[in-house]
Amino acid sequence: MTERVFVALGSNVGNREGYLASARAAVTTLPATRVLAASRVEETAPFGAGAQGAYLNQMLVVVTRLTPLALLHALQAIERSLGRVRARRWGPRTIDLDIVSFGSRALQSRELSLPHPGIRDRDFWQRELAELESLLERPAA
Repeated sequence: MTERVFVALGSNVGNREGYLASARAAVTTLPATRVLAASRVEETAPFGAGAQGAYLNQMLVVVTRLTPLALLHALQAIERSLGRVRARRWGPRTIDLDIVSFGSRALQSRELSLPHPGIRDRDFWQRELAELESLLERPAA
C-alpha cells in the first residue's frame, strides 16, 4: 500500500541551496518511493533559541510503500551523508529532513511523532503544504 507523505527540508549552514538539491536528489533514489512535487524554496528565520543563520526551507510530497520508521531511518541516513551532526536541539544544520505527515496516520513513539508536532507552529510549513496541495489538485495536462 502506498501512502502520501510530506517531507520538509531545511538548511542553514554552508551551501544551503546545494544541500537542499542533494537531499531532493537522494529522496528520489529511496526504494519504493516516488517524489510527486516540490514546493518553492523559502528563506526563513531560524526556529528555536540561539544565534544562527537563516534557513532555506522546502517541502516534498512523495508516495511510498516504506513504513514510517523505515522512511525516517532512510531520511536520517541522507542527513548523515550530507554532514548532519545532531549536536543540539534546533541548532544549525547542513540539512534537516522531517516527516511532516504520513497519510492520515497518527503515531507517537520515542523516534517519531505523526503528524509532526511542530506543524502548527511553522507558518512556512503551512504555506508549503498549501502550495503542494494546490499542485496536486491540478488536472494533468
